[in-house]
Amino acid sequence: MTIAEIIKLKESEDRVEFKQAKGGNISYNGGNKPDISKRRRCILGYVTALANEGGGYLVFGVKESSPHEVVGTQQNLQQVGVLESNIYRDTGIRIDIEELYDQKGKRVLVIKIPPRPIGKVFKFEDVPLMRVGEELKPMSDEMFLKIVQEQEPDFSQKICAEISIDDIDDRAVEELKQAYSKKQNNPQFLTQNKMQVLTDLDLVDGSKVTYAALILLGKKEVIKRIIPQASIRLEYRRNSDNIVFDKRYEFNGPFFLETEELWETINLRNGSIPIQEGPFIFDIPYFNQEVIREAINNAVAHRNYRISSEIVIKQSNTRLDIISPGGFPLGVSVHNLIGISSTPRNRLLTDVLQKTGVVERSGQGVDKIYYQTLKEGKSAPNYNKSDDFQVELNLSATIEDQAFAVFIESVQSELKNDEKLSVHEVIHLNQIRKNKRNFHYDKSVLSKLLDRDLIEKRGKTSGTYYVLSKEFYEFADEKGKYSRTDWDQNQAFYIILQHLNKFNEAKMSDFVDLFQGRMTRKQVRNVVGKLVKKKELSKKGSGKGTYYVVGENYKRSMDIANEALKIGLKKLKDEGKLD
Repeated sequence: MTIAEIIKLKESEDRVEFKQAKGGNISYNGGNKPDISKRRRCILGYVTALANEGGGYLVFGVKESSPHEVVGTQQNLQQVGVLESNIYRDTGIRIDIEELYDQKGKRVLVIKIPPRPIGKVFKFEDVPLMRVGEELKPMSDEMFLKIVQEQEPDFSQKICAEISIDDIDDRAVEELKQAYSKKQNNPQFLTQNKMQVLTDLDLVDGSKVTYAALILLGKKEVIKRIIPQASIRLEYRRNSDNIVFDKRYEFNGPFFLETEELWETINLRNGSIPIQEGPFIFDIPYFNQEVIREAINNAVAHRNYRISSEIVIKQSNTRLDIISPGGFPLGVSVHNLIGISSTPRNRLLTDVLQKTGVVERSGQGVDKIYYQTLKEGKSAPNYNKSDDFQVELNLSATIEDQAFAVFIESVQSELKNDEKLSVHEVIHLNQIRKNKRNFHYDKSVLSKLLDRDLIEKRGKTSGTYYVLSKEFYEFADEKGKYSRTDWDQNQAFYIILQHLNKFNEAKMSDFVDLFQGRMTRKQVRNVVGKLVKKKELSKKGSGKGTYYVVGENYKRSMDIANEALKIGLKKLKDEGKLD
């Protein structure tokens, strides 16, 4: 937005508040002013009131009376970033700040305030504010009640007047038919024509197409033109702390065609840890396919499509973050995610995804994410960075405790399907493992775990606490069997080989990133050096250009194995035992 456009805005219609503030004298939070009405007329007060009104602009450096003349301001000069951070810290509101200069070099500071979420009221000093003329007043009871009783309208059910049935992708419809037929055990559904499929699933109203149909089945070029925020952006960084991404992918086609390609792209840089303990032999992937798919599908189903931002996925060797526009649906918070049955923000879209088996029934998707992650010995899924304007899920690829993963695997392998550990039981076991005595334990869950001899009760009365059973401590013995320092060459080479099969070559820094959180840099260099010496790996180049490829000995052993296989197959064929 330019200065010329800003000064034409109307205070009521466009929800803008002009402040001259030439000397930068507007208080951030009202300071110690004894008069409460004057204390409210501060930056936080106006941000709160404008958010409650549906969003708007707080403009410094422009005269308040019309015509709005630019006078320039020193308000928060060279402290814009600090101001933005402080406002978010104190209100939870994600504002945008822009500094503009006119031809004479006069500075105008513009704070863009987003609209409040449906049913949400923001407060300053515990009072919900609204603008009344030049004053900031407590919100009227009528307005407050109207807001808190709001119901979120179903955007996905709205008709998109700009498109027709011809804008629906035939291949995407076929994918939907296959998924629905399989989930509902209804092969007859495969014979339906496109119009009948869309009608049966309420994706059209007569000949009019809904936004749910567009997002799930629309042609790529139409989605990009009508609702570009429906795209998903995947960014890969070797190091999760890097600001700049190493590779970026855009997925902006119909979701029924993009979902498989999206997972395959993430899986390109995936790997796994081989686990072997007695009879238990299994691999733990860095990123569990079921967890990642469920998390992405949830983001697509529950995001706010009225916000013009896309879903962003940030992947590195050690973590994966999924950031979805819009806060949690009504009734959901970071504190009640597990098992909560909420009202979907996009009911029609979610209904179609449930009927086709893409997402779980309401309240079960997050359960699955927690269950699969914790049983692999990883840290719990983290939603703590979420707020009223976006949901952020952080997933770690690092295995915190391999012994716990083996323990859960051993327990589950002995139980019938209808007796398997629930997500709540796994969460309780994980909290007990971490010795979290301040966790709110459910007595009924503890009772079940005690009956199964999975935990033991220690102490008396107020000093009572719980520990995992002896079986767990047999897996995690005093020698630190699963510590990050005890990987052998075969395990390390297995992981390195997976990486080289995908990328052909790698530098030492790639290997260090590959084992981050599992082996130290020194241990990685030591293992790689031994593998080079045994000619399992081959070192190429020199200095900063040094890289590694699969070595001669490994290639030779693979050639011998392949040749032996050919000879064996020929012999069987000659003997008439193989067609």
